[in-house]
Amino acid sequence: MSTRLSWDRAGSGEPLLLLHGIGTTRDDFSSLRPALEAEHDVLAVDLPGHGDSPALLERPTIRAVTDVIEADLDLLGVGRVHILGNSIGARIALEFARRDRALSVLSIAPSGLNLLPERIYQGAAMSILRILMSLLRPAIGPLAQWPAGRAALLTGLRSQPWLASEVEACALREGFGECEDFWRLLFWGILADIPTGLEEIRCPVILAQGTADIVASGQTPRYLLAVPGATFQALLGAGHAPQSDAPDNILELLRQVTRRADVVRTG
Repeated sequence: MSTRLSWDRAGSGEPLLLLHGIGTTRDDFSSLRPALEAEHDVLAVDLPGHGDSPALLERPTIRAVTDVIEADLDLLGVGRVHILGNSIGARIALEFARRDRALSVLSIAPSGLNLLPERIYQGAAMSILRILMSLLRPAIGPLAQWPAGRAALLTGLRSQPWLASEVEACALREGFGECEDFWRLLFWGILADIPTGLEEIRCPVILAQGTADIVASGQTPRYLLAVPGATFQALLGAGHAPQSDAPDNILELLRQVTRRADVVRTG
């Protein structure tokens, strides 16, 4: 039986699930993949409606999106996983943890705990990016070939967008530019989402957010009050999607949280 979503799997070691943000694809982690694959069996998925994954027929709430990813992992023969998620992907990672499906979670700028004015602002920012990338879609490939072009495309998401790779920049074309279910996912997955059951999480969780994040405001530290034992790490100078802004910091945080998971299992 085939999976419902599109997956890329590589590397060896304990399983690591990568969950990208809205408006991009699994290629958003391309700068981290070589190092991750050296230590983990990496499972990278395109969220519903993004990249090569079809949209959900049902309402794309956080729980519905988690359901389909979890079902795909079952088909792939993968049980509990370490998870690295960003933005809505970081929020989905916490839902996996609530279900006891995560070994550990590194959650970077998770959505879900923003206040109403912040939700309006984030919704407007994402909507503007969607419209701009839809208009620029034919030019994204050529622009992505040059540092200045990547800077223009990724400004607002990364603090040093010129450091991103061509592959990362082109992910915006299959994400913001072409995502077939962007508006429903933005509403149901981000704007209308109210996290519940976070007190049920028992695996190690590290929350992180870039100090130059102009998308998610200050919502990430609020999860500290809701997730038992979670810790927070600021990523100095990094943006909302800091995979190429602070790759070494992200890799070190991931190693920290997976070591904590090892201690939990052996203790």
